[in-house]
Amino acid sequence: MREPLELSAEEQAEGDWFDRTYGPWQPLDVDGARTFFDGFDRPWWLVGGYAVEAFTGALREHEDLDVSLLACDAPLLREHVGDRWDLWTNVSGRIRPMTQRWPDLPEPDCQIWVRRDWSSPWVMDLPLTPDVDGLWQNKRLPDHRLPLDEATWVTDDGIRVLNPEIVLLFKSTNGRPKDLRDLEHALPLLDARPREWLRDAVRRLRPDHPWLDRF
Repeated sequence: MREPLELSAEEQAEGDWFDRTYGPWQPLDVDGARTFFDGFDRPWWLVGGYAVEAFTGALREHEDLDVSLLACDAPLLREHVGDRWDLWTNVSGRIRPMTQRWPDLPEPDCQIWVRRDWSSPWVMDLPLTPDVDGLWQNKRLPDHRLPLDEATWVTDDGIRVLNPEIVLLFKSTNGRPKDLRDLEHALPLLDARPREWLRDAVRRLRPDHPWLDRF
């Protein structure tokens, strides 16, 4: 049974505002993502809450499904979906359709939102990952670059997932209750090296971060 996802009043208000402004979400699950990407021959991987769940086995409810791929592969994704899905790029709330008129990404680390058409709910959020010379690049720490196989791992079901210490670094910048709960589930399971990397990376971003007392 999945643990309920408790939202703060601020998070609930933000979700209500989003629905009024952009329309509702009806997110795919992991099996739905696998179907969505079926036939897409470039790598994609889970990030966010589903990535923590894959690592820890601690099941919880999810507001959405976050999946990433390299920014250089975004044009191939557009070809893959054809007219079956609408893709919209999002930069700080400024969205536009990813069409022949606007085929390029406004920024290499922008998000892509996915839905069937104008009257349908959003089903997936794709926060793109910058790449440098074929390497995965950390959008929070740009000097952190790795081959994709070192930045991710693969589940027994064949799903690629972002390394938990990197997921937690991204979550450290949000400060939401669910991010702290994900830290509590994942941190005890981290080996010494990724745990030390996470501590040092969080300190680089914010030397007074409250999470540092937990390492």
